[in-house]
Amino acid sequence: MKIRKAVQREAGLLSELAFRSKAYWGYSEDFMEACREDLTITPDLIESSSVYVLEDRGQIQGFYALDLEHDGFLLRDLFVDPSTIGKGCGKALWNHMIRTAHDLNAAEVRIHSDPNAESFYKKMGAKRIGETASTVFPDRILPLMAVSITGETPQGTMQK
Repeated sequence: MKIRKAVQREAGLLSELAFRSKAYWGYSEDFMEACREDLTITPDLIESSSVYVLEDRGQIQGFYALDLEHDGFLLRDLFVDPSTIGKGCGKALWNHMIRTAHDLNAAEVRIHSDPNAESFYKKMGAKRIGETASTVFPDRILPLMAVSITGETPQGTMQK
């Protein structure tokens, strides 16, 4: 596995991967179509954010996007191809994201988690700190999570 910076021409591939990954949770077609714009990765996003892809045997198997916002850092996206769930791709992307956040001098990274992904983020060391409204369905409440970026562990990843 190799993690590298995404390039603008990969925006369509990353959008498709995000859509497939979200659909893994069994959401209805109507729900997924409503989410399509929110799951779309644009060339501008790749240019303006820290977007990294995980490749395995020359195929993109996952990616994350880390955004600097006015009040801190947000893990905008972390998606893996459904065929790789449980095979370490998510953990590898998470660990890379933590190192990237550390290099950017982040004290904390917030996550607007899909309810189905909350257990993954908890396993990775994030804590639920509240709730936030969905950007697609304002009446849908999502877990608001955060991970502190404070020190280095023997494995080379940061955690509380």
